[in-house]
Amino acid sequence: MEASGSMDLADNALARATQCFVKRLPEIHLFAARFKEQNGDIEAAHAAYQLVHTEISPGLLEAIIKHANMERRLGKLDDAFSLYEQAIAIERGKEHSQTLPMLYAQYSRFLYLVSGNAEKAREILVQSLDNVQLSKPLLEALIHFESIQSPPRQIENLESLVDKFIVPNSDNPNIANAAEKEELSCIFLEFLGLFGDAQSIKKAEDRHAKFFLPRRSMSELKKRHADDFLASERAKLPKSYSGAPSPAQSLMGSYPSGQVPYTAGYGGQPQAWPPVTQAQAQAQQWNPGYGQQAAYGAYSGYGSSYAMPQVTTSVPQSATYGAYPSTYAAQHAFPQQSNVQPTAAAATLAPAQQPASGPQAYYGSYY
Repeated sequence: MEASGSMDLADNALARATQCFVKRLPEIHLFAARFKEQNGDIEAAHAAYQLVHTEISPGLLEAIIKHANMERRLGKLDDAFSLYEQAIAIERGKEHSQTLPMLYAQYSRFLYLVSGNAEKAREILVQSLDNVQLSKPLLEALIHFESIQSPPRQIENLESLVDKFIVPNSDNPNIANAAEKEELSCIFLEFLGLFGDAQSIKKAEDRHAKFFLPRRSMSELKKRHADDFLASERAKLPKSYSGAPSPAQSLMGSYPSGQVPYTAGYGGQPQAWPPVTQAQAQAQQWNPGYGQQAAYGAYSGYGSSYAMPQVTTSVPQSATYGAYPSTYAAQHAFPQQSNVQPTAAAATLAPAQQPASGPQAYYGSYY
């Protein structure tokens, strides 16, 4: 809307947003303050900032910084400093304020950058040590401030503050976690590498190794043990190969009908069965003297009870199963036949392609 020149529409939309739709959102009021300042309405910008400070989000650090920067742009440094001092006074009245250390650090930095008064900026940081508990943002601001100052630098004072922050002490309990302490120790080591001497560097390195390297080594060791345990557990899982069939698959693959062959009787002699072509050749040389009753009695001896013994005959057993003619019609003499496994086994051992004109095997037509 602003780009197209419709300022009235933009003002109306912003007014509806700040007064109705998202009136409790601090970001929309900060945007409104900047928009009003860009269009020359300083009073409306001040009103938007004051609404955030008093009602929407009191103590919001972003609102304080942006308001002070606007006052600096307007040339009102005293008003900008007054904003920080009022905010610090309000936060000091709160117990365990998390914003107060950052307010001190930001106020010191702002004062030094806009006015160049290093003594006043250091005084603000030193004053903060008496009013707040040691924290990483405050000590980091002190280290940075000393790094941009000309010699001599107060390295001994920083050393005592950092040691007080890192080393556990019952008299001065510290709520900072181990990660913040380690990060601050690394920042101080970097500072000493630039501006410290050999003795101060050795002291800081020894302290860092004492409090952080063993903890990191133990954490890495635990992580390594956990990884090894997971790897060993994964190795115990059964591996599946697409090309290697399982035992059940290999067993059933030989018997397409899904029937498992018996292990007794003829089950141990599947390799002696001739193919169908050989059985057909033997069927043409069938000895008529071989009794049907005796031969079929030998065949039915492989029932579920295995009670009937095989009839001794001079003809090999393999020839007995392969030589029955396809026109055998004495099926009614034995109505109960429960053993149908030879059909599946013989069908498996038979070649896939058979001549169309040849006779069919006995067990291939009845089972």
